[in-house]
Amino acid sequence: MASISIFVGSVYGNAQNLAEQVQTALSSSYQVSLFESASIDDVKAAEVALFITSTTGSGDLPDNIEPLIMQLRNQSPMLTGKKAGVISLGDSSYGDTYCGAGKQVDALLQELNAEQTSPRLDVDACEYFEPWEVVEAWLTDWQKTL
Repeated sequence: MASISIFVGSVYGNAQNLAEQVQTALSSSYQVSLFESASIDDVKAAEVALFITSTTGSGDLPDNIEPLIMQLRNQSPMLTGKKAGVISLGDSSYGDTYCGAGKQVDALLQELNAEQTSPRLDVDACEYFEPWEVVEAWLTDWQKTL
């Protein structure tokens, strides 16, 4: 059974709740680990890495995922061949900073040569009060690429 590691960046719990829903949905087909706080070694050890993050401030990373992203930026471990995905939560009324944290993670994964099998999913809080309805369809398609 393949394993998926979910790395969560959450401020008010919305991304955390979504990550738990994703974990439940994937658990019947995969071994799933959920990381609210992780190290670079956790990312390196992941067979498949899924990042689920909200955005705070002016397009900033949530405090609980920022140290991990900074470690990845500073150490630049090549993630060649590692399958990855990004689900980004944001609010389009914030303009240019909409889904800024997810965009940062997505760009970093590209720099580190991770294999992003599906485009980043940006979930707009103005359009979806509950992100699961749009995430469920994306997740179904994403699983087909694993």
